[in-house]
Amino acid sequence: MNWTTASDLKAQLRRLWERGELLRPLVTGEPRFPLRLTLKGPGSAELADQFEPVRAWIAELVTVAQWRIAWREVNHRVLGSQRLPQSIWVDTLDDALGLIGKRREAERFAELLAFTRSRQPALLDWVGKKPLQAIELAPRWPQLLAVVDWLAAHPRPGIYLRQVDIPGVHSKFIEAHRGVLAELLDLALPAGAIAADRSGAGQFAARYGFLDKPDRVRFRVLDARLSLLPGPDLPDVTLDAASFGRLEVPVRRLFITENETNFLAFPPVADALVVFGAGYGCGALEGAEWPARCTIHYWGDIDTHGFAILDQLRSRFPRVRSFLMDRPTLMAHEALWGEEADQVMHNLPRLTAAEAALFNELRDNRIRQNLRLEQERVGFDWLTAALMGCLE
Repeated sequence: MNWTTASDLKAQLRRLWERGELLRPLVTGEPRFPLRLTLKGPGSAELADQFEPVRAWIAELVTVAQWRIAWREVNHRVLGSQRLPQSIWVDTLDDALGLIGKRREAERFAELLAFTRSRQPALLDWVGKKPLQAIELAPRWPQLLAVVDWLAAHPRPGIYLRQVDIPGVHSKFIEAHRGVLAELLDLALPAGAIAADRSGAGQFAARYGFLDKPDRVRFRVLDARLSLLPGPDLPDVTLDAASFGRLEVPVRRLFITENETNFLAFPPVADALVVFGAGYGCGALEGAEWPARCTIHYWGDIDTHGFAILDQLRSRFPRVRSFLMDRPTLMAHEALWGEEADQVMHNLPRLTAAEAALFNELRDNRIRQNLRLEQERVGFDWLTAALMGCLE
């Protein structure tokens, strides 16, 4: 039998709850009840062949007081006039909530809705679209709205999050809820208070006008004659990106490497400097003008992401040269190959022909599935030989 059971009907209501469709009308005001549920019952032939199961099926439906059954009369040639359920109706939201055990959650939602309507009506649309998330956030909702209120009163404040003074709200609370706060603030704040080109949790501060920790650049000058600091030769130095951009060191070559050990062990090179870990965060270098006057060599992993970083770096410094990211290096280290967890699939327009050919081989898994050679696995003698080649 594939007749709709009482459990099936309650499951229909639970799906509506999970999609937010039972609570959303409290925000929009659109009528939702009475609500007709989908019902499939026995046909005429089944009525005669399975009379007792049909009676049991009807009895189960009748015992549920929170829904209303609309009946239809069936004149059966053997059994005579019979009454069968034609449709099931739930007349009120309260009945629906009772059937699935969600009255307490709905009460919390109603309280949150009233609070939002009185404090930040601009957020009602969010509450209507995400009622279950709103219920989950209910214990923290007053603090979230307090942050929204504060930023509405202090747009683009120009201070660090740590300096925000809201009773009962610590800066760590704001940092922990950046995702949902961004959604709320985008609705509540005027467009002029939002830097639309900054997005994601990592750019929350910049998007809403807070000061943020400065990007930092870690580097080593590879020529002892050009040392910036007294003390050991070729020190490991970290500067904020702005200070790095104002650096005055007469270097002609700049190497960028993603591996810390490679960075620390990078051998001396005349008139050169090595930077650690630009990666996808190469924005730390974007404000600097002087690197464009240098010959820049980028040394990344031989995998699709390594070439994607190279491509991105060339959007700012078009003449960047790849370093130890070629097919001979890859094939010479076959015993040390690893696996790339996820691959870059889009085209990279700034690669040279040779780089693009190797990138396509990696992306299309022509050599091996998800092939990757991490740069720290490249032999140091290969580094020495490559340096000799590029310095000739």
